[in-house]
Amino acid sequence: MSQPPVFAVVGHPNKGKSSVVATLSQNDAIAIAMEPGTTRKRQSYPMTVDGRTLYVLVDTPGFQRPRRVLEWLEAHSVSASDRAETVKAFVTQHQGDGRFTDECELLTPLIDGAGIIYVVDGSVPYSAEHEAEMTILRWTGRPSLALINSIGSEDYSDTWQSALGQFFQVVRKFDAVRAPFEQHLSLLRAFGQLEPDWEQPLEEATGFLSDHRRKCRSQSAGLVARALEEMMTYREKRTLTSAQASGMSDEQLAEQLRERWYRHQRQREQTLRMDIEHLYHHQRIQRQEAELAWHNEHDLFSEDSRSTWAVSRRYLATAGFGAGAVSGAGIDAMTLGYSLGAGALVGGLIGAAGTYFYGDRLMLPALNIGVLKDGFKTATFGPVQDSQFGYVILGRAVDHWWHISHRNHAGRDLLDLEPADHHWLESLDKSSRRAIQLAFDKCRKQQSMDERQQQNFIAAVEQSMVTYDDWRLNRP
Repeated sequence: MSQPPVFAVVGHPNKGKSSVVATLSQNDAIAIAMEPGTTRKRQSYPMTVDGRTLYVLVDTPGFQRPRRVLEWLEAHSVSASDRAETVKAFVTQHQGDGRFTDECELLTPLIDGAGIIYVVDGSVPYSAEHEAEMTILRWTGRPSLALINSIGSEDYSDTWQSALGQFFQVVRKFDAVRAPFEQHLSLLRAFGQLEPDWEQPLEEATGFLSDHRRKCRSQSAGLVARALEEMMTYREKRTLTSAQASGMSDEQLAEQLRERWYRHQRQREQTLRMDIEHLYHHQRIQRQEAELAWHNEHDLFSEDSRSTWAVSRRYLATAGFGAGAVSGAGIDAMTLGYSLGAGALVGGLIGAAGTYFYGDRLMLPALNIGVLKDGFKTATFGPVQDSQFGYVILGRAVDHWWHISHRNHAGRDLLDLEPADHHWLESLDKSSRRAIQLAFDKCRKQQSMDERQQQNFIAAVEQSMVTYDDWRLNRP
């Protein structure tokens, strides 16, 4: 198997090189800081998916004395034909020379055959220092691409476009923190056009990354569906001895079970979020959000939380009718069709009525306290009887997934999960609505879904992700 393409990310100190490496290698462990000199030694970061290395990024130190280096190169070069060898001679002669440590570190991978990704900050003016850097890089003779990664508020990108175009084969604007996934693929395709030997492996890499992204979405849907089922069916249970039962009132027992039930739901949601973050190779995200906080204005059952993520009565009625009709179809099957569809109709009407009249109510989980028997008494809290609970959890989960799937690995800001200002499920297709509502009804009734219903539920969750993604990207 041939070696994967290697790209050295080079440029001025503190101009976003490490951010570009983090994003293109999908590695949020790469150190990114505002102080110059964070990167002092070159380091390779492979882009590996399912055990296959698609390409390698090399993070390098920034140029420190480019004009001094260029003076040496010009003094030792005879003609344009020996420039690449002259660069190699410079590195060989100055290894161990403290004055040019950084230049030797960044030029070594180029001598070894890496392509060039030159990163500049479009918010600072072009200078003679930059021109010396670009001239040195052109002397290496390697395929080259330049990225304008604006860090500050000023904009000199037009000047940079003109200057970079004289030295590099491809020039692109690229925000390492916010660039969409398609721009990552576009850069790979551009490099494939610069180097014939890389065209096929990079074309394969873009296809592989696109497929992997679709798989991550499908796997996320499975994780969300499983968490929803667990959270909606969860019961908090406690068995007490006669002595314990006599020393605790039913109200005290109910409060204890309720608090434990709440705590479990918080923890389960956090586990889901970490699972999805790790699926997308985000290992170090810090969140800024209202978690499943049950005793303040962001309470899951509060008006604020429900108004953000709960669905409308009309939605519940139509979804409830579809889910009820599916259940009612069992009556028709048992009567070999002689009910003429009456079972499905009755089931649909019952489902619609139930969700319409009770779907927007606050319905806390049921508390059941058994009688004292053989010296023991058992109490349970749950499962939840509120269909809206499922929709609130689904909304929060899909919103979190969207932020993670669109977050670049160069991002170091807190993950701020702003609530949506519109409920995207209103535009979800009818079959997906039915599948979700049927799953919620099964959970409330503690009934197991068969394999087909389970797969339909996961597919509906994934379709809700697609719908939400379309809405977020195309909203006014």
